[in-house]
Formats: sequence, C-alpha cells, structure tokens
Amino acid sequence: MDVKNEIKSLIAKNATTLKQVCIDIQTIKNINIKPNNLTNKFSRKTIKFSEVEDILDVLGYHIEFIKNKK
Repeated sequence: MDVKNEIKSLIAKNATTLKQVCIDIQTIKNINIKPNNLTNKFSRKTIKFSEVEDILDVLGYHIEFIKNKK
C-alpha cells in the first residue's frame, strides 16, 4: 500500500485539495502544517502515523486493523 496514493485518492473522492486539508487540520486540530511539507514527507516516505490520522480525520475516515484470515 502506498500511503501517498491512498491519501491523494481520498482527497479527490472528497472533492477537496491538499491545501484545504491542511487548512482544516490547522482549524480543527490547531496544528500548523503546510501542503509542501506533507508532499515532501509523502515523497520521502517519512510521514508519521499521527499525521496520517489527522488527515484521515479531517476527511472523515479512520484506520482500522483487521486480522488476516489464514
């Protein structure tokens, strides 16, 4: 799974932009985050789990861990 592509897909499905997501995170969570910083983190694959959770929260999604069936 590529986090960058998954998040970009969710952003597109919600008819918004990464810039708007960052603005929403700043408003709701009072966290200063810039779109270019996120883009760099996606490219370097250094984005934190908590940052992904914040993005998903703003988009109305959450992460769920499901045990694989054997």
